[in-house]
Amino acid sequence: MAQQTVGMIGLGIMGSAMSANLMRAGFRVAGFDVAPKRRAEHARAGGVAAKSPRDLAKRADLIITSLPSERALAEVAAELAASAKRGTVVIETSTLPIKVKEAARDVLAKRGVILLDCPLSGTGAQARVKDLLIYVSGDRTAYRKTVPVLEGFTSANYYVGPFGNGSKMKFVANLLVAIHNVAAAEAMVLGMKAGLDPALVLKVVAGGAGGSRMLQVRGPMMVKGDYSEATMKNEVWQKDMTIIGDFARELDCPTPLFAASAPIYNAAMAMGMGKEDTGAVCAVLEEMAGRPRRRKKR
Repeated sequence: MAQQTVGMIGLGIMGSAMSANLMRAGFRVAGFDVAPKRRAEHARAGGVAAKSPRDLAKRADLIITSLPSERALAEVAAELAASAKRGTVVIETSTLPIKVKEAARDVLAKRGVILLDCPLSGTGAQARVKDLLIYVSGDRTAYRKTVPVLEGFTSANYYVGPFGNGSKMKFVANLLVAIHNVAAAEAMVLGMKAGLDPALVLKVVAGGAGGSRMLQVRGPMMVKGDYSEATMKNEVWQKDMTIIGDFARELDCPTPLFAASAPIYNAAMAMGMGKEDTGAVCAVLEEMAGRPRRRKKR
């Protein structure tokens, strides 16, 4: 049986991790990114570097997109609409407004290409170890065809209904991520202020009733006070925060805890931590608390 080729457009933190897992699962991955460096890294990792989305569409009839902006999706959709084979399925994993994905779906549909709205739940670190969930919405028959590929880079996949439901589910999940990340940092800083070893706080609290996935995932970097190995950059997270806030306002749904978390992320940006991991909200709260880990022990 011939090795199936899967296309990956976008080889950043998430895309490169997904590609690596797909290759480990036995798929050939043709990858494209606007950055030549990322294409070269993909080739060195054992993938096939495509010259453009059009080139990639010639190699694969199942394509995954992991893109940073509305403009990027619009441009990719236009290129695939001009080149992809009829019946091609596109698994769109980016976090973007639903209306933007609907526009891309409609452009591709004219070519006979099916776009599925499939946001991911998980950080870049989780993506590397295949600890991702994917929320699939759209054509159910197309979804069934993608399941073997989804299983190659996620720990679980969920079909959640009509197109757009995947994004709605992601907004709900990311609202919790935003809150739990700040809550984890707040708890760590309280422990430091009280004179507790942050490593001990993480060890003791993470597995108890007060633990959370964000404390487990970002707690270790909070202990070290080092956020340079970003699994989600603050500058990218700003986009997600805006999308969630706009979505909740459109529904007239109160989100007081989410709203309270936003200024902490904004402060991380103001402190020059845009390219660092969102776990850096711990550094913001440490600054507000008088930098307790630098305080001399009595």
